[in-house]
Amino acid sequence: MNHSLSQATTQLHTQPFSKLLNAEVAELGDDRVALRVPITEQVLQQHGFVHGGVVSYAADNALTYAGFLSLKQNVVTSEFKINYVRPAKGEALLARAYTVHAGKNQAVCRCDVFCVQDGREVLCAVAQGTIVVMLPK
Repeated sequence: MNHSLSQATTQLHTQPFSKLLNAEVAELGDDRVALRVPITEQVLQQHGFVHGGVVSYAADNALTYAGFLSLKQNVVTSEFKINYVRPAKGEALLARAYTVHAGKNQAVCRCDVFCVQDGREVLCAVAQGTIVVMLPK
């Protein structure tokens, strides 16, 4: 799949929630992707950290995109697990995902989510998920 970063971000923005968060595809490879989500006041929880749901969003979408790149078909997340390592704070989230294994109809993918502050990346979460091909209607 030869997608440019702008084409990939346009595809990502077909999801209204991705557009609301101003998420973008920051890196793109054959079976790996990095999504960037700006950290704004609107995505914080009561203690001033990024809400866990936004961190999960970044991981889930990065996992699914990595699975799409490997399976080359329309896909959805079948399941995923996330471990929050530390509170997320900074300028942006960067979710880097890659395919561990891809079969005919599913891919297992991993994702590391980083907080970016002053050009420095600090790990804030790790996730793994199973991405499956969507069945025709």
